Amino acid sequence: MAANFWNSSHYKQLLDPEEVEVVHDLDKERGISIDDFKLIKFHMSNHIMKLAQHIKVRQRVVATAITYMRRVYIRKSMVEFEPRLVALTCLYLASKAEESIVQARNLVFYIKRLYPDEYNKYELKDILGMEMKVLEALDYYLVVFHPYRSLSEFLQDAAINDVNMNQITWGIVNDTYKMDLILVHPPYRIALACIYIASVHREKDITAWFEDLHEDMNLVSHSSKS
Repeated sequence: MAANFWNSSHYKQLLDPEEVEVVHDLDKERGISIDDFKLIKFHMSNHIMKLAQHIKVRQRVVATAITYMRRVYIRKSMVEFEPRLVALTCLYLASKAEESIVQARNLVFYIKRLYPDEYNKYELKDILGMEMKVLEALDYYLVVFHPYRSLSEFLQDAAINDVNMNQITWGIVNDTYKMDLILVHPPYRIALACIYIASVHREKDITAWFEDLHEDMNLVSHSSKS
């Protein structure tokens, strides 16, 4: 894995928002609009989060799985790649990439337990079969840098000891995975945007700290509004 974000495949794959919000032609033919596209990805992100809570995997695995899912649909249609199966497969693949392996058979067990009527059609062979397709859609680039490391360093540097603000900030970072921010913005900037939002919410003035960073606050503000 690349030790530095700026030398990583993640950095090289950052996209403009206009490149992310594109509905595949096959999906358009099925009547899927851009709003539908966003909503489906939002629900699949929640789906991955819910399943991960039952399997008890680290938040980093969840974040990586959601990133994979969102990367897949930059290149593939939802007609070709069924979202519910992609979500399962991305969680399985992320658990391996993040060295916190979840057995595919356990995913099948929990998905049938959680959704006995709606989701019970997927078996072990389906996940294993989709795994190679997802890898190909990702061009085998599995490196994902997340905002969590930067967030810890920034909170320490800013001497923010407010427990509630820390909790709010971490929660906001988790919520960013319900959107495509990780595909568009560098992780450190997402972390800054989350700190900015939390500081406004907690009415905590850390303007001087932001100024010392010499970061373009217009970009941070844009990230927080995305």
